[in-house]
Amino acid sequence: MSFKESKLYSILFLKCPRCHEGNFLEASPYKLSKFNKVKKNCPSCNLKYSIEPSFYYGSMYVSYGVGIAVAVAVYVLIQILGLDFSLFYTFISIIVGLVLTMPYIGAISKSIWANIFFKFDKSIAAKAKTKP
Repeated sequence: MSFKESKLYSILFLKCPRCHEGNFLEASPYKLSKFNKVKKNCPSCNLKYSIEPSFYYGSMYVSYGVGIAVAVAVYVLIQILGLDFSLFYTFISIIVGLVLTMPYIGAISKSIWANIFFKFDKSIAAKAKTKP
């Protein structure tokens, strides 16, 4: 199995969970006019991204976990770099890290949520690759 066939590829690069070819979002997570707006269907394999109305509400729970992971990563990075920050400056650093990554955290959380419910299909991916 190649990296492109893994769920990690689909999640990190915000690709369709079924074919890993089509884009998952309408625009970049940092384009605030279309803030984390998920496409209705995959442009490559025509997968309907939303199983039901309000399908992506569950991604809020995933977003919480990813946010905690980012906060811990910022804290660990401060410790590894040996920065002698007070508790206040460590807190401010974590807040800045979360604010800067917020759009990507929201997008990746929706991608993780979709990848829980949709499985990669090698045959559909091969067809999507050859589709003009």
